Amino acid sequence: MGAGESGIGAAMLAMQNGLQVFVSDMGEIKPHFLDELKECGVEFEQRGHSEIKVLMADEVVKSPGIPDDVPLIVKLKSRGIPVISEIEFAGRYAKGKTICVTGSNGKTTTTMLIHHILTEAGLNVGMAGNVGVSFARQVAQGVEPEWWVLELSSFQLDGMFSFKADIAIILNITPDHLDRYGHEMQNYINSKFRVVQNMAEGDKFLYCADDKNVVAEMEERSIVSCKLPFSLKIRVSEGAYLEDDKIVINYKNESMSLFAHELSLKGRHNIYNSMAAGIVSHVIKIRKKIIRDSLISFKGVEHRLEKVATVRGIKFINDSKATNVNSTWYALECMDNPVIWIAGGTDKGNDYAELEDIVRKKVKVLICMGRDNKKLANYFKGIVHEIIETSSMKDAVKSAYMVGEINDVVLLSPACASFDLFNNYEHRGILFKDTVRKL
Repeated sequence: MGAGESGIGAAMLAMQNGLQVFVSDMGEIKPHFLDELKECGVEFEQRGHSEIKVLMADEVVKSPGIPDDVPLIVKLKSRGIPVISEIEFAGRYAKGKTICVTGSNGKTTTTMLIHHILTEAGLNVGMAGNVGVSFARQVAQGVEPEWWVLELSSFQLDGMFSFKADIAIILNITPDHLDRYGHEMQNYINSKFRVVQNMAEGDKFLYCADDKNVVAEMEERSIVSCKLPFSLKIRVSEGAYLEDDKIVINYKNESMSLFAHELSLKGRHNIYNSMAAGIVSHVIKIRKKIIRDSLISFKGVEHRLEKVATVRGIKFINDSKATNVNSTWYALECMDNPVIWIAGGTDKGNDYAELEDIVRKKVKVLICMGRDNKKLANYFKGIVHEIIETSSMKDAVKSAYMVGEINDVVLLSPACASFDLFNNYEHRGILFKDTVRKL
């Protein structure tokens, strides 16, 4: 169910393994995916689900974009038909050990950073999950790395049952996607902690010791794998910590360090991401010099605090990947100059209270961009000097440019999903960059 990248990858892998495959999508299947389905001889439908046919399945691989409370999914589960994610399905056929990264923020950066370090060390490493080419497609294409680095969203984890991580990382857990979890934070926390299910004593679990949700949940669970915390606030015997601007990584009496200011990625959140990547690399015995050099040379992720251009002294930064409040908090924290903040989109049950203090300190103008800006505009009324409402990227960028002064920063960091005006956060980020360059 769902004929996006993960669905097509799963179909290809299933066909390759002699299974009878039917692909069903409620919307229109993109032309290049249609061509692939026809080429592989896969039976498919679009613009709707044939319920009778879907209910005949022995197993359903569901796209992460389809909520669990969709009536057809509920019906499948009530009949005892397994509904799994593409990661679970591909994991049955994949070779190589797995490093699984989850969290509300920083997943993509940390996944790509680990991949960068392992690649620099000359290891055969693959990357998949919520980033790039689907896990199933790569397995179908015969990709067999020594290590897989997998970015896992909560929606992917929800459909994972037998899959096991060799190294698991929870970077943080802050409110996100609560509309998909009955507006219950505990449901979302449970989803994230599925990353440690099935792990054994010899496996490694890395977690942020400064995150209150992660720490509280760990007290309620019996986790048998080796636990390696990372922290900016406390000194840990094994794992990573920060002391006088120096990041120290310890594992089995082996230690390495580097200065936080040397990291290519700036901001407090990126120290956490770099610590997690550093611990993983240290655990799998990559040379300290390679780890250090890689953390210093990494170029960053598109749509995440990405510098676009400076136009007449006004800097434009693309942080379209910030689809929740916590992610936007980190982006604002990194800003040293007055900020013109472009925000808004599809609200996922956001609580803007977390942003109040930092917005008061850093933001001079809020530009709301979305079909319905009421909640965002009402919350920050009186907190920022000026609020401008817009309903397109062109108007948002133009308004930001008109109110901007030399040394101001225009920051696109929406704190919301993109689906009211854009296909996804990438589409939103690309349009922002194109519009800025046209200035």
